[in-house]
Amino acid sequence: MLFLYSLFFPFSKDYFRCCLGTLKMETVEVTGVSMKRSLSTDENDDLTQADEAKRRKVSECNLAKDQETLDNDCALSNEIVTRQSETPTAGEGRNNVEVQIEEEEEEEDGFLEEEEEEEDGEVESFADMMKHGLSEVDVGITKFVSSHQGFSGILKERYSDFVVHEIGKDGRISHLDNLSVPVDDEDPSEDVFTVLTEEDKQRLEELQLFKNKETSVTIEVVEDTKEKRTIIHQAVKSLFPGLETKTEDREGKKYIVAYHAAGKKALAKVRTATDPRKHSWPRSRGSYCHFVLYKENKDTMDAINVLSKFLRVKPNIFSYMGTKDKRAITVQEIAVLKITAQRLAHLNKCLMNFKLGNFSYQKNPLKLGELQGNHFTVVLRNITGTDHQVQQAMNSLKEIGFINYYGMQRFGTTAVPTYQVGRAILQNCWDEVVDLILKPRPGAEKGYLVKCREEWAKTKDPDAALKKLPVKRCVEGQLLRGLSKYGLKNIVSAFGIIPRNNRLMYIHSYQSYVWNNMVSKRIEEYGLKPVQGDLVLKGATATHIEEADVNSYSIHDVVMPLPGFDVIYPKHKISEAYKEMLTADCLNIDNMRHKIRDYSLSGAYRKIIIRPQNVSWEVVSYDDPRIPLFNTDLDNLEGKPPPVFATEGKYRALKMDFSLPPSTYATMAIREVLKMDTSIKNQTQLNTTWFR
Repeated sequence: MLFLYSLFFPFSKDYFRCCLGTLKMETVEVTGVSMKRSLSTDENDDLTQADEAKRRKVSECNLAKDQETLDNDCALSNEIVTRQSETPTAGEGRNNVEVQIEEEEEEEDGFLEEEEEEEDGEVESFADMMKHGLSEVDVGITKFVSSHQGFSGILKERYSDFVVHEIGKDGRISHLDNLSVPVDDEDPSEDVFTVLTEEDKQRLEELQLFKNKETSVTIEVVEDTKEKRTIIHQAVKSLFPGLETKTEDREGKKYIVAYHAAGKKALAKVRTATDPRKHSWPRSRGSYCHFVLYKENKDTMDAINVLSKFLRVKPNIFSYMGTKDKRAITVQEIAVLKITAQRLAHLNKCLMNFKLGNFSYQKNPLKLGELQGNHFTVVLRNITGTDHQVQQAMNSLKEIGFINYYGMQRFGTTAVPTYQVGRAILQNCWDEVVDLILKPRPGAEKGYLVKCREEWAKTKDPDAALKKLPVKRCVEGQLLRGLSKYGLKNIVSAFGIIPRNNRLMYIHSYQSYVWNNMVSKRIEEYGLKPVQGDLVLKGATATHIEEADVNSYSIHDVVMPLPGFDVIYPKHKISEAYKEMLTADCLNIDNMRHKIRDYSLSGAYRKIIIRPQNVSWEVVSYDDPRIPLFNTDLDNLEGKPPPVFATEGKYRALKMDFSLPPSTYATMAIREVLKMDTSIKNQTQLNTTWFR
């Protein structure tokens, strides 16, 4: 089934102001592309489960400006909490600053609010709303490399059908298989988690966060013993970092006085060599506790926010190698500074959809991008392909691979694609940036966001629009806070309040949009063989293939540049295509430096074809669409037997395993197998039909 849906929006006045030269409009050719079916990914799961309808964080948007530039410019906007299973690829500017951005990090003030559960009747209405979204052709995804006949299937009918295991820098696949806590004589007793009452914890938390005017909290020691006092001291210091304690006698009774470290001089006696601070972090122990995090239906940043809330610490003491999707079960390594394995393991008793284990103490944190990749276990349900078709498709994936397109999640999940915001930033059209992020738009959004946008459109008053937002940590809220602080005359500073990684996501989205389009043109023009003028990497340096060396390379060696000031371009027709596309967007390919250093694009190189590793698959039959079709790490820890499949069932599913390097999209590999459009717009159509 083919759902190619186009929205045509008029050019804005800001866009014309930006385009001072002659516009040479690009056209995207989609001839010869087989767009037959649609599958179900990312935000659409078994809607009969209430927890599947929660917490869709819809953020920035941007409505199409130059629809002559694209035949199908309709659009979704990105959840800006780095949600890929891969590390984003794109260079960042490195030049001197002419205009400095003031960037503020918003306080970590707790959880993002969860969206109320959707009513049963909203499946169809959501599909209708998503008709305003992007299709693959709108972001340059038009080609396939294999010749097999495609077939239908549903991806992520349940989020448990998509499991991601991180591959560390040593090549080891992360698994949660041990919940035990390392034995350490320095750890306090387990009683520290139960000795304080809920009232005590509330008062201590308010003291820790400076939420009251009190300078201390006093806790009476009932059943006074030295051991009991020691446990209370340990509980306060371990559960509420930054607080100090001392013991006082008052009218014959013992009290523990907790006070903030900032008030130490006034409340605590001077410590001497004979009275050192107890319970400090042991010198012999590594400063970082590494652990494996198993999570269900949460993205990595949300998970860290939850952990930091329960531990009463700032999220920035956590480190990780890559961010993972929300709509999946994911297993990855996390490191946290000076939090004991004992405290972390205690969270297993009070958190749902999380499990922490495989604890160890290390000297160093984790670094973003250190991973080798991710291993995927994916179930495609209700497939229509014959066993022969499946065999052909999977053999092709194993032997040839797939086009390394940036997946649809790179471009957003509401009615405006993030690449349009990125383009406006690069054009220095700051009024356009604000307009694209805050203006009303069709499609699926939370009610309070709709009201916020309507208020902004009506009043252009950031304070009034902010009052409509119960959750102010979304991109819209952050931008409105910036506009309230700096005013509409200083949008650059206002925009700088949004965290840097989130701002750069817009620009990287534009780079990805250009790259997708150029790779489609490259494959259409030259096919799946290296040609003279293509680029290959020698170490970290890109070089052109000379005519005499063409036979020395394969298509798997060829790379294409993301546009920037520090890359070279192919020496054939595609070089001119890059120039034409950027010129149509009022950008100069020979000058990708921005007067704001953060927004200068250095560029990068990306392989055009990826061949997955460790590929295996099987076709299974099943009758109940609600049952899981394989065991997770948690199932194995709990001793659940593996599922037993009938020889014949009502439905058939394809279970596939494969490994991918960082910054590649599993949905693009699955697209190659099924020969189907992976956009939410098309996925919801198939899911709606399936639910009926």
